[in-house]
Amino acid sequence: MKVNIIGGGVSGLTLGCYLQMYGFRTEIFEKNKVPGGLCASWKRGGYTFDASIHWILGSGEGSAFYKLWSQLLDMKSVEFVTHETCLEIELKNSQDKYGNNIFRLYTDICRLEKYLLDIAPEDRRSIKRVVTLIRTMQKYEMPPMVCEIPELQTFRQKLKMVRYLPFVWQYLKWASVTNMQFARRLRNPFLKEAFELLFDGEEVNLLVTTMPLAFYDKKSAGYPIGGSARFADRFADRYMQLGGKINYNRDVSRVIVENGRAMALEFSDGSLAESDMTISTVDWHFTVYKALGGEFINSSIEKLASLKVLQLYPSVLMVSLGVAKTFKDFPHFFRFPLSRPYLSPDGTVYERLEVHIYNYDPTFAPEGKTSVTMSFFTRNGAFWIDLRNSDRELYDRYKSDLAANMIDELDKKFGDIKANLEVTDVATPATYHRYTGNWQGSAQGWFPGNNLMAQSPVGIDLPGLKEFYYTGQWSMPGGGLPSVLKASHDLAQKLMLKYKS
Repeated sequence: MKVNIIGGGVSGLTLGCYLQMYGFRTEIFEKNKVPGGLCASWKRGGYTFDASIHWILGSGEGSAFYKLWSQLLDMKSVEFVTHETCLEIELKNSQDKYGNNIFRLYTDICRLEKYLLDIAPEDRRSIKRVVTLIRTMQKYEMPPMVCEIPELQTFRQKLKMVRYLPFVWQYLKWASVTNMQFARRLRNPFLKEAFELLFDGEEVNLLVTTMPLAFYDKKSAGYPIGGSARFADRFADRYMQLGGKINYNRDVSRVIVENGRAMALEFSDGSLAESDMTISTVDWHFTVYKALGGEFINSSIEKLASLKVLQLYPSVLMVSLGVAKTFKDFPHFFRFPLSRPYLSPDGTVYERLEVHIYNYDPTFAPEGKTSVTMSFFTRNGAFWIDLRNSDRELYDRYKSDLAANMIDELDKKFGDIKANLEVTDVATPATYHRYTGNWQGSAQGWFPGNNLMAQSPVGIDLPGLKEFYYTGQWSMPGGGLPSVLKASHDLAQKLMLKYKS
């Protein structure tokens, strides 16, 4: 059976690998000249700038996802770095009892617990409860039976789910608790402000923080040396080893449907590629409303498209710098207050700056130099996309203004930035949209709601359409590489059961 896969991102590559392993004959069609999609990094003047990976769930055997990654890659051949802290946050209004205004979220849970109890003994009960949640998560394979979809699980395997009751109990207690709600329980002003700023003022389910911490502690949430592009290349290499074919610079314009069945892909140059089955792994909105013309929808899909069910994950503006300085003693991931608020042309007001210093990846810069990125989130990605299309000169001027202002801020904080600055690069939501087609330049699909275990609103098929399936970044709120991998794995197993049994 011939399968055409739209998109050569990690979703398309991993799906292609699994389908090749199950005996399907697949081809991937990628609009760009390199694989990876959103899992991307690029070079400027000898520096590498990265738009994706900060860490990977399943980098070590302490996570169930290690099993899935290992089905496709030799994970032991990948060099991972586990950081001492997830992030460090400079507070604006509070200091700890030692006079420090920097909060450190340590990846070692024993160290984190000791640190929290030391700076906020009055909040001992709340701290112990959070640590108990993290320790409980560590006792279980998350997600359970990751290598088998329910249809392939034996009765005995399903019975073992009873062992997860302690985790379920903990989850139910914390399922609706956000970082802001937890902060309101705290009495220590320093710790309260720190939890309020975990997501730079956004209110997000606290499990988004505690779950990664559980795996950081078990050395299974590391960063792969070489970054996003190198990691994506590994899957492209594996896919071709399995007999798959990648067609680059092949921009799909629509899916040709006859009698309710997906028959072929049409490309921007008018050429066609026929197949027995078509699978899209690219942007959900593009797939449903452009490639398929909005013909195969129902009320649930219409609600999703009108953003009545979920909101889009914020878009990203990223200022990247190549600096002739080592930053050896600086934290790798740091947030701090700006000297004055910055009003973005899209209407977003920024009061804090998020800095990622790649002082731990020697492949990103020449010796003695460092790649540094500053990230800003916006919910008005459409502004940048429309502006680039309508007024390129003004668009470029706004980019330059953002970069200049943030370089000033970084220079005030760290010093010697301007004097050692060699390269400046600015990416906007228009960059993400142009490169990946992601709806409004969204960085990770749907923004997760309070219920992190809720069933995905995006199905693998569409009403009234045969021999067509969907999987990718939009299959699960929050997106991310582990979610993409799991979605590809599960769809491949379902197709194997349907067509190969």
